[in-house]
Amino acid sequence: MTTRPLLFLSALAWAAIPAGAQIAEEFNPPRANCCLINNARALADQLQDWNQLSRYHQANQQLKKQAAPANRVVFMGDSITDFWNLEESFPGKPYVNRGIGGQTTPQMLVRMYPDVIELKPAAMVVLAGTNDVARNTGPETAEMIQQNIMAMTELAQHHGIKVVLCSVLPVSDYPYQRSQNAPTAPAGAGRGGPPRIAAKMTDSHPAGDILKLNAWMKDYAVKVGAVYVDYFSVTVDERGWLKDALSSDGLHPNAEGYKAMTAAVVPAIQKALGQ
Repeated sequence: MTTRPLLFLSALAWAAIPAGAQIAEEFNPPRANCCLINNARALADQLQDWNQLSRYHQANQQLKKQAAPANRVVFMGDSITDFWNLEESFPGKPYVNRGIGGQTTPQMLVRMYPDVIELKPAAMVVLAGTNDVARNTGPETAEMIQQNIMAMTELAQHHGIKVVLCSVLPVSDYPYQRSQNAPTAPAGAGRGGPPRIAAKMTDSHPAGDILKLNAWMKDYAVKVGAVYVDYFSVTVDERGWLKDALSSDGLHPNAEGYKAMTAAVVPAIQKALGQ
């Protein structure tokens, strides 16, 4: 092992020690993943492209060689956009998917020029904020999230791109509840270790934060002449959770979820494009 990986691992170890740490009465640390050195190298590689500008770089270069269709629309977002099969939902439409799983608004803001503006779309559909609420890239104030969305909107409008702002979807704990109620498997049963337990989404995505962000976004869209899409209302149930039939994990839409979102965004895009 070279000196550099050792130094990197040492830095990670020191960073993991909380202030005021004491000798533990019981040994119960978080479970470590296999092959720490490989994880450390992967993390170092990721830090070289924190905003993931490389994800669509080659695809963007190819698109820029072609004349942009008059009704091109770029979908900017996180995994909910990333997983969306736009060709299936909008057959025959020149819609471009620029979603990247796990991303937050500061990462998307840096991607605005290469992944949106340089593609010369007529409109941009933005679905962002759920990962900011979940602190994927660290803590943010509500104002910070709002400013990132404002900056994305203003950049697009400055370049003559119409903006469609989409509300953050609700989340649910239905998969978590099912995992808690499932019978326990016998020791050693199955392959690949113990079954994966679903996460409790409402802990990492507080409903109050989502509602406040959506209320601000709706008001902001009116002020700046953007079109607002209310995905929240068409996917929420009576408990305030993402409808169980629309998601398998409590966060990402399934096929039925995307159908509901498609029905909501189509008139918004038509309005933005003046159709």
